[in-house]
Amino acid sequence: MALGLAAKKEIVAEVSDVASRALSVAVAEYRGMEVAELTDLRIKAREQGVYLKVIRNTLAKRAFEGSKFEDMDSALTGPLIYGFSIDAPGGAARLFKDFGKTNKKLEVTALSLGDGLLGPEKLDAVAALPTRDEALAKVLATFKAPVGKFVRTVNEVPSKFVRVLAAIKDEK
Repeated sequence: MALGLAAKKEIVAEVSDVASRALSVAVAEYRGMEVAELTDLRIKAREQGVYLKVIRNTLAKRAFEGSKFEDMDSALTGPLIYGFSIDAPGGAARLFKDFGKTNKKLEVTALSLGDGLLGPEKLDAVAALPTRDEALAKVLATFKAPVGKFVRTVNEVPSKFVRVLAAIKDEK
């Protein structure tokens, strides 16, 4: 069934809104996948905070106009599923990578972090990007390390003195 103009405008507006809030987008070809597999992918996406949408490429191109994902036009060919990472920049790439391990029919064709088009060979690098909580934990660990080292160093002086006194006592 063909979409009317109003429905197309609604889809473009919805995807444009999501693209404006998204940190990154991953595009994968889903040719040959069954409905049950796509449903499983959608369930996993919902759990991970990734917005998935299957739309026509011409509508996606219109939705990306004026957004940071405008450069993806050249990669939008074939039957594609779009994954928008809302919470973490590597969310959609991580979802497609993990799902692609069990389902070989899902092939990532392009990625974008908003500053240029990335090829499918960058999937591992983008999927390895930390979530917000992981990044904050790494920053806090970096701040905590010098303080902990300083405390251990300061504590070592009296500890060494006590060990020397204990050795002298044992000797006598």
